[in-house]
Amino acid sequence: MMGAGLHPAHRAVMTGLEPATEIEPRGFRLIGARETAGGKADPPCFRSYCFLKGWGFMHLRACTPRAPIFVGISVLRQAQPERIDERFAVQAIDLVKDFGDMRAVDGVSLEVPTGSIYGLLGPNGAGKTTTLRMLLGIIDPSGGTRLVLGRNRPLDAAPEIGYLPEERGLYPSMYAREAVAFMGALRGLPIAEGRRRADALLAEHGLGDWAKKPIRTLSKGMAQIVQLLGTIIHKPRLIVLDEPFAGLDAINQAKLEELIRRETRNGVTVIFSTHVIAHAERLCEHIAIIAKGKVAFDGRVDEARAQLRSIVRLRTRASDGPWRAAIPAGARR
Repeated sequence: MMGAGLHPAHRAVMTGLEPATEIEPRGFRLIGARETAGGKADPPCFRSYCFLKGWGFMHLRACTPRAPIFVGISVLRQAQPERIDERFAVQAIDLVKDFGDMRAVDGVSLEVPTGSIYGLLGPNGAGKTTTLRMLLGIIDPSGGTRLVLGRNRPLDAAPEIGYLPEERGLYPSMYAREAVAFMGALRGLPIAEGRRRADALLAEHGLGDWAKKPIRTLSKGMAQIVQLLGTIIHKPRLIVLDEPFAGLDAINQAKLEELIRRETRNGVTVIFSTHVIAHAERLCEHIAIIAKGKVAFDGRVDEARAQLRSIVRLRTRASDGPWRAAIPAGARR
């Protein structure tokens, strides 16, 4: 309502302002030039209540007996920066995601400590991937809030995040070196620097001889390592891996585990999803178990293990017999 007639200097001053919630109704008055110069005040038009906080120098700019600009500006105050809890790289409160009539995620709350390895466990279809995509800003939640690396909008933190999706995707005709550098370029890394880092990473992980060979010539496990290297080439602060161990043999799984540990030794936070608890037991400090879109457990791995009941599937030839003596007391069917 007041932008059209503003002097450019006034527009610049208003950058970073937001409504002041403490302003009372009818709590405005116009400021006259005589009053700003130290003379007798003009007759008040409204209750004297509010000024633009921190911008008193603007009163000296009044060039008319009355300056209507202050009616609009006086209800603004300088925006305050958000308070960020640096103990956590990711925080989520009551995240909900609906797809039509189906609720995929139902009130998930998480706190991922900075510099930790955090596991998201659960069976297929539990809501792990949907939760990760909401945290990354790929999809918006139907309800709830999230804070990622101090940002309310996760996409604002994208240059500082490395993401390996569950669906692998590389261009088959692209050389391995170019594929890694290309993924770095998507995060703002100059292509020349990306190629230099790609050569070093591929050599470090035993793929130096494959750097200038097309992706289609690599094995599935090798291609997955290439995509993983593209996830970390820009040196992110947060790495999110969705089912990273799927399709890897034991040797490549061990390599991936060591890579994750090395990143966290450098202060990086790692979140990965899996349905195999053994991966979490070897790597994680904290885990969240998700079942049917809800968090069934959130805490340390040893605490989770203590709460899990042993489940044994037993089939016998007879409904009774000596085998009953082997069943622990207190066992229930």
